Amino acid sequence: MKEQQTLVLIKPDGLVKSLTGNILTELSDVDIIITGAKIVQVTRELAEEHYNHLKEEKFFDELIKYVMGEYHTRRVLALVYHGTDTIGKVRRVIGETNPEEAEPTTIRGKYGRITKSGVFENVVHASENEKEAEREIKLWFRPEELVHNIYPTESKDVTKTEFFWKEKK
Repeated sequence: MKEQQTLVLIKPDGLVKSLTGNILTELSDVDIIITGAKIVQVTRELAEEHYNHLKEEKFFDELIKYVMGEYHTRRVLALVYHGTDTIGKVRRVIGETNPEEAEPTTIRGKYGRITKSGVFENVVHASENEKEAEREIKLWFRPEELVHNIYPTESKDVTKTEFFWKEKK
């Protein structure tokens, strides 16, 4: 098994229900480490870019409102985890996207719900694969916000020197 990174978001419903400690404890039990963490107030632009692959779905607008915190709190806890088989380990712990289909011992199975209006309040998000993990981590985090470099970086002169994710060639 190789080393991987994944993005985990504790969504607004997870924060408003004070589930952060429970979720972090369950994720710590699978032998992966936190490489980055921050509270984010999610903008429409960030939400739409994150869920861009679902923009044609009929539930897209509700999903954007949900992750932006329009139903709960306007914050998300964004985390980057690193370790061996991180994506698989995290996905097993969080469970299926639909809380009603998730095993009852998973995070989504225990804490998720579907509202009367049909919104999946599934408490957490985790990257589906390595390609998505890289895209999502680079969308949510700047290189200097992570404990160590997990992707190549470069510096650019602007008004001050800042670090940006290096373009793939």
